[in-house]
Amino acid sequence: METIRSRQNPLVKRFIALASDGKARQQAGEYICAGRTLLEEALAAGAEIGCVLAAEDIPGLPCRTVTPEVLKAVSPLEHSPGPVFTVRMRPVAPAGPVRRALVLENVQDPGNVGTVLRTAAAFGMDQVVLCGACADPYNPKAVRASMGAVFRQSVVRAEAAALDEVLGGLALYGAALAPNGADARALPAGPLAVAVGNEGRGLTAELLAQCRGTVRIPMRPGTESLNAAVAAAVLMWEMARADL
Repeated sequence: METIRSRQNPLVKRFIALASDGKARQQAGEYICAGRTLLEEALAAGAEIGCVLAAEDIPGLPCRTVTPEVLKAVSPLEHSPGPVFTVRMRPVAPAGPVRRALVLENVQDPGNVGTVLRTAAAFGMDQVVLCGACADPYNPKAVRASMGAVFRQSVVRAEAAALDEVLGGLALYGAALAPNGADARALPAGPLAVAVGNEGRGLTAELLAQCRGTVRIPMRPGTESLNAAVAAAVLMWEMARADL
C-alpha cells in the first residue's frame, strides 16, 4: 500500500482531530496513543487497535506507512519516532467486587489524571471515579502519563450526587486540610473510598457532604498543599499497604 505523504489525507486529519479534540474522541469512540512502549502495553492488555501509522510496516497490525513529516504532524509527542495508533474506548470492568476506590473531583490537568490511573493500577484500586470537571483520561497527555494503565484500570465518570450508587455503598472519606480531619495513616482497614479534589479549591461542599469524614496528610508547617496526583498516591498507598 502506498505511503501517505500529505497532511491533507483524510486518515491523517482524523488522527490530528483525535489528538486535539475530546469531542472528536467521544464521537469516534477511540483515542490516540504514541510510541512503541505504549503499543506493546496495549497489545499485552488486549486493547483493540484501530489503525497504526508508522515509518515502516508493522506485521500483524492494521498499519499504514507515512513519511516522517506526517508522523510528526499526527504524533502528540515531540521528536517521537512513532508509531502513532488509535485504540477503541472500552470500559474496563473491575476484577471483582469494588473494595477500594479513588475519587477525583475537578482535577483538570490531564497529566495528573493519567498519573493517578498509573498509581491506582500499581496499588490495586478496583475503581477510579472522575467527578465534575476532571480532565479526559483519553487525552494524549493523560494516556502518556498513565504508562499503559489506561488499558487496564477501571475508570468511570459520575456526578457527585450519584457517588453512593457508583461506589456501592463504600464508606467515603474526603481529603481535606481541615484541622479536625483524621490522620491519613489512621484510615480504617477494609473496603473504603477516598476523594481528592483539585489543588486550588479542594473538594466541593456537595461532595464533602457525602463523606463519612475527612482525612489529612500530615505535613510540615508552612506547606500549603500537595499536588493532587501526589496526594492521591499517598492516600492510595495507605489504603492498600496492608495487602502489598
